[in-house]
Parts: sequence; C-alpha cells; structure tokens
Amino acid sequence: MRGTKIVATLGPSTDDPQVLNDIIAAGVNVVRVNFSHGAFEAHKARVEQVRAAAAASGAYVGVMGDLQGPKIRIDRFRDGKVLLNPGDAFTLDGDCDPTAGDRQRVGIAYKALPEDVAVGDTLMLDDGHIVMTVEAVDSPRIHCRVTVGGYLSDSKGINKQGGGLSAAALTDKDRADIRYAAELGVDFLAISFPKTAADIEQARALMTAAGGQAGIVAKIERTEAVNNIEAIIEAADAVMIARGDLSVEIGDAELPGVQKMICRTARSMDKAIITATQMMQSMVDNPMPTRAEVLDVANAVMDGTDAVMLSAETAVGDYPVQTIQAMDRVCSAAEKHPPSFRLIKQDNPTEYRRVDEAIAKTAIRMAEKLGVKAIAALTESGATVQWMSRTLSSVPIYAMTRHQNTLRRMTLYRGVQSVLLDQRFSEHALANIRAIETLRRIGAVDDNDLVIITKGDFLGEHGGTNAMKIVRVGYLPNPRQVQVDA
Repeated sequence: MRGTKIVATLGPSTDDPQVLNDIIAAGVNVVRVNFSHGAFEAHKARVEQVRAAAAASGAYVGVMGDLQGPKIRIDRFRDGKVLLNPGDAFTLDGDCDPTAGDRQRVGIAYKALPEDVAVGDTLMLDDGHIVMTVEAVDSPRIHCRVTVGGYLSDSKGINKQGGGLSAAALTDKDRADIRYAAELGVDFLAISFPKTAADIEQARALMTAAGGQAGIVAKIERTEAVNNIEAIIEAADAVMIARGDLSVEIGDAELPGVQKMICRTARSMDKAIITATQMMQSMVDNPMPTRAEVLDVANAVMDGTDAVMLSAETAVGDYPVQTIQAMDRVCSAAEKHPPSFRLIKQDNPTEYRRVDEAIAKTAIRMAEKLGVKAIAALTESGATVQWMSRTLSSVPIYAMTRHQNTLRRMTLYRGVQSVLLDQRFSEHALANIRAIETLRRIGAVDDNDLVIITKGDFLGEHGGTNAMKIVRVGYLPNPRQVQVDA
C-alpha cells in the first residue's frame, strides 16, 4: 500500500467520465476544486461526479476546495500582451483603463498596491518571470524599471519580494465560496495567502457558521506566513507548501530549506503536509516526467510530506492518467528508503495532552517493536488515526469508521487507509472480531499475524479512544461464542 497520498486538481482534462475513473483507479486520494476558476454549478457537478465514481469503484476520495484569495494582479492589455525589455520604464497605474494597458503602463486590480511599496522595492510579475524595481511612487501610480524582461499578458499576479502586501487573506468572493464549499460538503478547505493564525481561525469560524465540517488547510505562500509558521500550523488542520508564490516572495534559493523546515515543523506539531506546485509540470505536455521532477517528488516523500499535489498536470494537461501513474511509481519507490532526517522526536509521555493521543502514539511504538502486521483503529472523528500517521511508521493503519466524512478526511493522511465498519458494538469482543474479519476480507492480514486494535470503552463516541489490544489473527473466539445485545 502506497503511504503518500496524491492530490489531483479537477478541470477540463478530468471531465471525461472515463478519465475520472482511470485517475481514481490509478491512485488519486484527494481531488482539488480550484475556486479561482469556474462557476459554482460547474464545481458542484465535478464533485458529484467524483463521489459517484469513487463509490462505484469502492474507493474513498476526499474533496478539497481551494479559495482564490486576494487578487493582487495587473489588469488587461489592449493587444493581449506586450514585450518588456530590461531597462524599459513601466508604470503600474491605478487610474489606467482596465482594458487599455500598453508597453508603457497597465492598470492594477489591487488598488492599495501604491500604499504597500516604496522606492527600491522589487516587484515580481507572472510568478517572477518579469521583475521590476520601484523608482518612484506617485499614488495611484508606481513607476518602475524593468530588470528582467519578457512577454507580459493579461491579469498576471504581482508579488513584492520579501512580502509586506497588506491585502486581507479572505475577500468577499472567498466568503461566498466558503458558503458554497459548505454546501458541497468539501472535506478540506484551503486558505490562500494567510499571514497569521487569525486568518485561519476566521476561515474556520465562517465554515462552521455555514454548517460545514471541512478541515482547514493553510497555504504557505507569503513571507509573513513563514515568519508566523508555528502559530499558523497550530491553528490549521494541515499546511500546503504552495511553492509558486512562496518562491517568488522569499527567493527561489531559499525555497528548499524553507520547504524542509515547514515539513519538519508540521510533523512535530502533529499536522498534515501537502507539497504542491509544478511537481510534474512537464507532464502537462509530455507522457513522462523529467528526472528533476522525479527527484523533487521523491525528496518531498523522504522529507515526510503526507501528500503531493498536481495542478495543471491533471486539470488541463494532456496526460492526467499517466501523471497519476508516474506519481504513484515515484512515491512508492521513495517510501522504500528511510527519511532524509529524523522527523519524529522521542515522545515524552508526560507531554501527552489527551488519553487518545497517548494510545495512538503508544500503539505505533509497540507495532514497530513487535513486528505487527496492521493497526485497526476504530474511530469516530479520526483524531487517533491522525496522531498515528505522524510517525512515518512502516505499519499500515486502517481507519475503521461508519462516518463517510471521517473516511474521506483520512484520505489525506500518510500511511492510512479508510475502511467502512460500523463500530457501534455493545460487546468489545465482537468489535475485535469484526475488525479482524474486515482486515482479512481486504487481504491485509493472514493467520498468525499480529494486529493492534485501538478503540474506546464506549464504542461509537467521539474522542473516547482509551484502549489498545494486541491480538493474533486466528486466535480470537468464534463470533457465535460472544454474547451480543440485540
């Protein structure tokens, strides 16, 4: 069983039902709905199609809604695009007609930009393909000098190197999209451009108020987010290392070290990690990845990421199925090698915050020492399973629950497989038997294998995991010998 999870962005390339079936069969664990593009009805249709296809195949596939965030972009050009050469003067003009940009100036969608920049600042446009230095600020105009030239087209993004843009993380569109996301029943909600933990807490409050239960994913793509990384991780359920805007803001040379730091910090704080952006970008147009892309994915796996994410590769690429297959091969191979550094500190039992946390982490340590074949975690919310998955154990974890939302939430966690089981048994012996029977049925265990089962005294209650049992397959009592309440 591949432990690292694969997140694939939905788009025109996955709308064909056969392609969708094929990427699920190839190993997609979570699909991403990008609210930056498309109308709500189109997103709804895609989510319904995914859930129907997953159910038909017997798989569990999570859904992540990704908010657009603030539009810090230029407006449009009269002729579609312009060629800017190094040394050219160019003005970002808040008074310019939004459709009348030319080689001398272009409008800006983010009208507060002149207040956020100063002489000497470096502005990166189109993910850093165009670079300009601010020479003067005459609000609402910013007068720049091009230092790295090229073609610049409509609606490209603007970043300030080093960060410092004041735009709030949640826009009016994002607030509306959170309501839509709750209506869709997404399993995860990704927050674009957060700067502080307060942005995450605000998004969670809006999701809860809308009736949603999505886990909150903090996209780390601002310098401020890196500076506040521990507080943001604490407030979120998972983090996404969004390497596009992040690289532009902090500089590409700093990105590898920051990526490893975020991954290490999130694991130490028991939170999940998604590594994203251009992981197999060449496969938009080619059926095979480059060697550099293979190494990039493998390094993320060995650094301890829970999931690797594909964007244009599956949304608009020519080879979405081959891309998933390539990801599957690379992740599976990388998992055969030890992590690139020790990710998990020796837990001090006095530092456990909850009983279910202590059971989860003890179960993993015992599984490694005893040569256990599998862990069956009978769970309601999935919290116990999340803690187990933080250890990068070689022992597969089976999250057993009756709740569809919990089954889908577990699709993001490394080393975890979701298994449907109604664990509301009045007799604990029967719960153990049913768990082992289920593992047998899916081919996870054989006679004489050791299995760890975790559950609570009051089966079916949230947050109640307080027991761990080690059993040998084939040595449990016959179900007919167990007294069960009607």
